[in-house]
Amino acid sequence: MLTSLENDVSSDSPVQTSAAQPVVNDATASPVDPQSATAPVAGTESSSSAASAPVANASSTPETAASTAPATTDTTAAAPSPVDATAPVDPNAVTPVAGADVALDPAAAADAVANAPVDLTTQLQDFLVVGGPVVWILLGFSVVALSIVLIKIWQFISLSPESSGDLKNALLLWRRGEKQNAISALKTRRPVSEVTALAMQGLSRQSADHATLKEELERVATLRLNQLRAYLRPLEVISTLSPLLGLLGTVLGMIVAFQQMEAAGSQVDPSVLSGGIWQALLTTAVGLAVAIPVVAVHNYLERKVERISALMNDTVTQVFTSHQAAVLSQAKAEELKRAA
Repeated sequence: MLTSLENDVSSDSPVQTSAAQPVVNDATASPVDPQSATAPVAGTESSSSAASAPVANASSTPETAASTAPATTDTTAAAPSPVDATAPVDPNAVTPVAGADVALDPAAAADAVANAPVDLTTQLQDFLVVGGPVVWILLGFSVVALSIVLIKIWQFISLSPESSGDLKNALLLWRRGEKQNAISALKTRRPVSEVTALAMQGLSRQSADHATLKEELERVATLRLNQLRAYLRPLEVISTLSPLLGLLGTVLGMIVAFQQMEAAGSQVDPSVLSGGIWQALLTTAVGLAVAIPVVAVHNYLERKVERISALMNDTVTQVFTSHQAAVLSQAKAEELKRAA
């Protein structure tokens, strides 16, 4: 009887040892690498055969099968947990959902567009589109006015017509009787010096007709002054027409705005009226912006020409009076000689 029991025990021990070995290995094994742990779960043949071998051996003993089955199930179920724990998570990352529409807030989109930086070129293009043909005409006026101003500034800088240093030296020499030195001291490139030199040359001749000389001087002086006044009339026209064109654009814009209100009927939107008003007033603002600087520059240049004309008249008058004084003094000297 005892011999049979010992044989039974000895026959059962190999089965328990072979069945319990996978359980011990699963419980005491070191942490498995996520990549190596997830590969067997994917359904490879090696993992299925290794898992099925203990179960097949444990079928001879109910206790062994019961202890082995949960261990195999826990191992496969816990395999994804190391992957989730070790993967870095970005808090700002947004996972797109396939087939889902992203809803945008209209108010947020409008605020983003309003707060976006506006380029100066884009804003200018918008003004040109909103203002219409009147703004285009005013823009052309501004370009023409700017070109004229640059030309006139270059002309006055190159000629220096108000410079009077050489005129003072020439008049001083003329009063002393040094006529040739006085003429040579003048810079005839300047309008005032040119007319003054012409007057001195005419008076230096003994047989000069004063009436004819004055007519010639008046002709040359008028010609030089007209050259200095060149292109000032277009500036005056631009400064006068720009505000009127702006007012015309405002009137046309108001007409369009009230036509839109009439078409809306009883359902009038105040934004339509306000939008039409500011678009209409834009032309007036552009017209004034063009006219104000043009008026200022035109008056400045006109005043410079007036000062040059006054300087020319004064210098030529001094040449004639000095010559007449010299002639009178010479005549008196001759009379004194005759009397003596």
